[in-house]
Amino acid sequence: MKLFFAGASPFARKVMAVAYETGVANRLTLVPTTVTPVAKDKLIAPYNPAGKIPTLVTEAGEAIYDSRVICEYLDVLAGGGRMFPTGEGRWKALVLQSLCDEALDSCLAARYETMLRPENLRWQDWINGHMGKVRQALDTLENDWVPYLNSNVNIGTITACSLLGYLDLRFPDEDWRSARPAIAVWHKAYSQRPAMAKTVPVV
Repeated sequence: MKLFFAGASPFARKVMAVAYETGVANRLTLVPTTVTPVAKDKLIAPYNPAGKIPTLVTEAGEAIYDSRVICEYLDVLAGGGRMFPTGEGRWKALVLQSLCDEALDSCLAARYETMLRPENLRWQDWINGHMGKVRQALDTLENDWVPYLNSNVNIGTITACSLLGYLDLRFPDEDWRSARPAIAVWHKAYSQRPAMAKTVPVV
């Protein structure tokens, strides 16, 4: 299987962390690439019309995207039920994944505004609005999710760790730990899991 990915992508990190947790990482051939909203990779385009990473190409040549679908595919490939709980527990894990995915979408929207848009055209209200959504998500993690984070390993907790790691990488001035000590403690411990330690985002 081929996985188009980028080392700094939090969504690619989710996929790789699931691959390590489920024991299928050795079945992936990694294809590093770089994409932005204004620059597609020609290698990905035949498989994913959106041109986004991560994109997985199965051994049968079938394309699977986005990260949420790839992660579940890998979990099923490994026997299922490990990273995606069954029964009522499934919804809790998926809601946590969604909370953190939405925050990551806002992180990327804010970053692209500063990284890609010419300085004289940047919209500060856009950046502020998206970062406000990120901070609200972090407050929700701190106030509502800590017991769950401390007692589970699944797609939700992997996505939460990926979100916090991406903030450290791309928004080092965002002091998210000071007002949220509980998730700071959790993140430090969870980041030591082999699947997370092997997938630390890099530029």
